[in-house]
Amino acid sequence: MSPQLTLQTPLQLPPAEIPNYLSKLWSNDDSGNKGSNTFCLIIWQPAWMEQKLVKSHRVNGPIIGNQRLDLVEAARQVVLDEELPHSTPPLDESVHSTVSLNKTEHKVEDLRGQHIDSAISDLKPRRLITLAPTIEEVNELETLVAAYCPLPEEGGGSSACGDVVVFRGALNALKHGLNIVEKVIPEKLPSWLWWNGSLNEAPELLERLTTSTRRIILDTALGDPDRCLNFLQEKIKKGQAINDLNWLRLRTWRETLAMVFDPLLRRKALESVVKLDIDIEGNHPVQGLLLTAWIADRLNWKLLECTTNEVGLLQGKFERFDKTIITSTLTPLPIGHPSIHPGAIVGLRLICEPNQKPKDAICVILAAESGECMRLEAGGMARMELIEEVVPSQSNSLEMDVARLLSSSRGSTSPLLASAAPIANKLLNLSKSN
Repeated sequence: MSPQLTLQTPLQLPPAEIPNYLSKLWSNDDSGNKGSNTFCLIIWQPAWMEQKLVKSHRVNGPIIGNQRLDLVEAARQVVLDEELPHSTPPLDESVHSTVSLNKTEHKVEDLRGQHIDSAISDLKPRRLITLAPTIEEVNELETLVAAYCPLPEEGGGSSACGDVVVFRGALNALKHGLNIVEKVIPEKLPSWLWWNGSLNEAPELLERLTTSTRRIILDTALGDPDRCLNFLQEKIKKGQAINDLNWLRLRTWRETLAMVFDPLLRRKALESVVKLDIDIEGNHPVQGLLLTAWIADRLNWKLLECTTNEVGLLQGKFERFDKTIITSTLTPLPIGHPSIHPGAIVGLRLICEPNQKPKDAICVILAAESGECMRLEAGGMARMELIEEVVPSQSNSLEMDVARLLSSSRGSTSPLLASAAPIANKLLNLSKSN
């Protein structure tokens, strides 16, 4: 069993005093503890939806910064109350922007940065630095610091202690405090930035935090698709270590598709793919584009063109090694109870038709649920061998996914993501230009 962490009561200090306080924190420890030699994690934690819903009494406080169930359900209720399209993702910006606040609202407790999920605390980070922007624009910068160590009775040793630092205030206040943030990042330890929000927000702050040596965790499901893919490709091109939670959520889709073609008798069929169809929730195409790009890269297809129509359907054309044209289609569906992750894939259909042996044609259908399988079976698939698989849904919390990246990453970008991202970006760019 992993040692449980105990947090001291956070100490609020003036921002300028934080670096000096931290430098003395462990040197004055009577036990000789100098703090763990692991990593530093900086977290951008806006929690806009939670701030709005807690302050409007739609969910109970305090504000802690995670995607708990009651928060998601309250956000879905806002979608209904405000008569937004039922396919709107519950944590979308358009949802929390409709929630109005009373200017005389009493202050609620904000524990962002102090509530550490066990999935992350079990990794024993040396320093956790949370940037917690507030929806009130007049707030000045507040800084808090606390030390933590494993409980001795649970087997905690002297090498696992660390500390947490919280910077809280309006966006402008956080920008002014960035110099202090950089001063408290340990120079000799790996440094990570988890951008737990939209890539559209605070671009200046994001750019200043993504220094060349810092490892980045982001989510390309959050933000304008062009911005997401451009940012992803830019960092990959510079050789910076970048991890995408949107790509991580594709793992079961990629593994299931690979398992379908694992038998030797089916592998030859990959040379005769003629059509790829992917269905996604709503109108955020990035995850679907990344999966399309991964398949195209693995099978050495050459991208020729991509177009989009008035309802957002993206159709790409690729060229196979034998000059055969392959059509890919990305279809947005108005799902009534969407995932919290915009643009989540709900179904995939891959059609393989050998020129010399039409009787050996196969149709592979992967779907998140059986109803989607039935939808993708339409269109003359009866004459082919039909292979269907339901892709297991992932129930990991956001913090568990981040912890998996922190514990398994070698500090470099996944080669598969590095190859797929430029193709996905080109698909989107071509669709915009045609």
